[in-house]
Amino acid sequence: MGKVTGFLEFQRLNEVAEAPEARKKHYREFVAHLSDAEAKQQGARCMDCGIPFCTSGCPVNNIIPDFNDLVFREDWQQAIATLHSTNNFPEFTGRICPAPCEEACTLRINDTAVGIKSIEHAIIDKAWQEGWVKPQPAALKTGKKVAVIGSGPAGLAAAQQLVRVGHAVTVFEKNDRVGGLLRYGIPDFKMEKSHIDRRIEQMRAEGVEFRVNHAVGPAPVGAGNAAAKVVAPTQLMQDFDAVVLAGGAEVPRDLPVPGRELQGVHYAMDFLPLQNRRVAGDTKVPEQWATDQHVVVIGGGDTGSDCVGTSNRHGAASVTQFELMPMPAQADANPVWPYWPQRLRTSSSHEEGAKRDWAVATKRLEGEGGKVKKLVAARVEWKDGKMQEVPGSEFSMPADLVLLAMGFVSPVQSMLDAFGVEKDTRGNARASTEGDASYLTNVPKVFAAGDMRRGQSLVVWAIREGRQCARAVDEFLMGSSTLPR
Repeated sequence: MGKVTGFLEFQRLNEVAEAPEARKKHYREFVAHLSDAEAKQQGARCMDCGIPFCTSGCPVNNIIPDFNDLVFREDWQQAIATLHSTNNFPEFTGRICPAPCEEACTLRINDTAVGIKSIEHAIIDKAWQEGWVKPQPAALKTGKKVAVIGSGPAGLAAAQQLVRVGHAVTVFEKNDRVGGLLRYGIPDFKMEKSHIDRRIEQMRAEGVEFRVNHAVGPAPVGAGNAAAKVVAPTQLMQDFDAVVLAGGAEVPRDLPVPGRELQGVHYAMDFLPLQNRRVAGDTKVPEQWATDQHVVVIGGGDTGSDCVGTSNRHGAASVTQFELMPMPAQADANPVWPYWPQRLRTSSSHEEGAKRDWAVATKRLEGEGGKVKKLVAARVEWKDGKMQEVPGSEFSMPADLVLLAMGFVSPVQSMLDAFGVEKDTRGNARASTEGDASYLTNVPKVFAAGDMRRGQSLVVWAIREGRQCARAVDEFLMGSSTLPR
């Protein structure tokens, strides 16, 4: 694949990013995709490794060696056709996926991995630029109707696959715009929303109907949908031949400490969508800002990183991010796939400025006049799998804005209860991915996919589940399916 000796001749090329001080002044994307020549050189590094573990490392099983080789040979149109054969939305994954494919790259055993994510980014951007991404309406209609609840990556992938085989698909979204957490959870500086908008235009041209401000269940849940129309599950069951539950894992993990009720303590997902709405041009957005505030972000994952980047753009006085677990080592503890490497990762938001601290537990929050002013924490250590406070390690720091970014525990329970869907021990919809009834819940003709079925996960996993669920729905409706597994 690529050039036979390319991995010996060429080094990994990283995408160029705007300088931190400059990009903190705006909310646009700041990473430029590789040029055609640079992408060709990266494609040349792909080895004829015999067993391409990258394909298995990728949740959607992208045919990575093939599109690397096609880019090396400058056959860009076949490259996007190959990429689209497994991934409906490479413009999303090429920007915000953590690239497990690169961790599985054979070259990474003793060198830097092939820049697979950057090649994917270059392919899809060129495809849009050249006009190669076009609607693919079905030649024949089946007469079957499918309701998809949730317009995040799982719901969009399921909807696009189903409409392309002739089903009439309606997507219900409780917010005022389509995109789910892609729209309101991912900051614009990581992914501008125009990428969602043009996919929605393509899907509308293919026949998908989108109903925004439609909340399915007993009551609207979440930001930006106070005026949403409530749609009864019984009505959907009556009107549609199949229903796909594809909402997100929206119930955040709380911090049960004294002072939690103080003003200025917010979930990350109460904070991040507000800035996305401002960027989109919304007016009357709640005045929740980090400007001139001492910001403390509790949680060391991607959501916490997004809070850091947004707070820096607001002009925070200081930004500190805490993580409960110990600081990872600089080098990989388990450097070979399928083990996920436990190494220190620094995001672009961290590069823009933040104090990071590990093995820290928040003990209490203190305030004045009902508003948070101080955070009291302590060092912790792990012994025999149990967390223990380090004696004498308590400390305090100023905190005007505390953002809770500790992950999500489950989808909204009232949604599942309204349909009568059985749940697993974590509160997710119970639906197996094995056997003849994959992705089917205990309720006849009700399927579940993405975070609603597997819990909080990656965008690329949501796309995989949406695609596989679509195949299962098609088999359920038609007896067989031509959609890929």
